[in-house]
Amino acid sequence: MAVLKLRPQHLQAIRTHAESTYPEECCGLLLGKLAEDGKTVVEVMPTENSWDAQAVEAFPEIEGSAKLGSDKRDRYAIAPEDMLKVQKQGRESASPSQLDIIGIYHSHPDHPAIPSEFDRACAWSVYSYIIVSVQQGKAGDLRNWSLDDAHQFQPEEMIIVEIT
Repeated sequence: MAVLKLRPQHLQAIRTHAESTYPEECCGLLLGKLAEDGKTVVEVMPTENSWDAQAVEAFPEIEGSAKLGSDKRDRYAIAPEDMLKVQKQGRESASPSQLDIIGIYHSHPDHPAIPSEFDRACAWSVYSYIIVSVQQGKAGDLRNWSLDDAHQFQPEEMIIVEIT
């Protein structure tokens, strides 16, 4: 069973970002290390929610995407150039070992921290997906998910650690 290890300040950074973008969805990347015993977050990297009319056109195969519109209140997208930039930064980091993108986080304004069908259709099996529910501007429930072999989201355990 997969596990995601992260520090309290990582969760706080996600919650703060989610509250700052409310009522729109926030999004960002989780950089860290993959190991046999799970994934360890080293850095939380906020990104811009680039969901717009052009993003809608990029997802024609996903059921219901045509009626999504360009509203960032219920969709997010991370620009491919942002993904590449962050991946490159992680590989060039000053740390002794390189960092990889190991997950994505985003918020659900005024909705539960449960993945939508759109979230599932766009997800990649190697990543962890943290979703934070933001109710009336206040970050609340925060859950972590990963895809199983049938490309369905399953809860993924989060362990809060203090790394020195």
